[in-house]
Amino acid sequence: MISDQQFAAELQLIIENAIREDVGPGDYSSLACIPETAAGKAKLLVKEGGIIAGVAFAKMIFEYVDANLKVEIFINDGTEVQYGDVVLHVSGSSQSILKAERTVLNSMQRMSAIATKTNNYVKLLEGTKAKILDTRKTTPGFRAAEKWAVKIGGGENHRFALYDMVMLKDNHNDFAGGITNAITKTKQYLKDNNLDLKIIVEARNLDEIREILQNDGVHRILIDNFNFEDTKTAVALIGDKCQTESSGNINEKTIRNYAECGVDYISSGALTHSIYNMDLSLKAIDN
Repeated sequence: MISDQQFAAELQLIIENAIREDVGPGDYSSLACIPETAAGKAKLLVKEGGIIAGVAFAKMIFEYVDANLKVEIFINDGTEVQYGDVVLHVSGSSQSILKAERTVLNSMQRMSAIATKTNNYVKLLEGTKAKILDTRKTTPGFRAAEKWAVKIGGGENHRFALYDMVMLKDNHNDFAGGITNAITKTKQYLKDNNLDLKIIVEARNLDEIREILQNDGVHRILIDNFNFEDTKTAVALIGDKCQTESSGNINEKTIRNYAECGVDYISSGALTHSIYNMDLSLKAIDN
């Protein structure tokens, strides 16, 4: 996984690009009708129940826009909220509050939706050893925030990108001339380039599980789009030789069944690519 320093740098890039995209040369709506010296206060209001996420990120956004803005937080990340809850107050330059508003809301609405869905999956896994993982199926340019939201919801992060873990999927294996060739070449490449990266290999059927197990150096086997019975068989074959991960066809109705097959991890792209933003708003408060 990437370091905390790298992760923080990714978050900063998200903020910088979002403000560049949204504000450009200036927020002319505010500049046209609100004096530069005007001060105001606003509250972030919850309009739908769920798990709140992005509070700390919102504070980063406000500080980036205007270091003099004061943010008073009442509800922290990972807290279950309901309609009418007030998450935070922000006060200071009215122009600055309005400049940050849309980036804060867009970020928190999506992050809260991801945290809420993740938390629902975590609850469905209670009593099993399986842990829920995200994937790289994220919004371009917003990955760090979305993966942060998964952790806030109680899930775990898979690899961040293509450079922090090796995952040999079906296309890699086919293009490399087969699973064994792909694994052998990968181990040699990592050795030649002095790279210490874990290797995950995807299997499409039980025969591929058996072939992967004939190779050393595999950290985890991705049991992809298997039915429940074949997943149980795969887990039994793998034993404690390496970690196991189920993926494909993962939803609220199937996730518990896959967990009860005995896998260590379950990955789901739906955590980030199939969610509806939580309804939040930022409203001015009369002083």
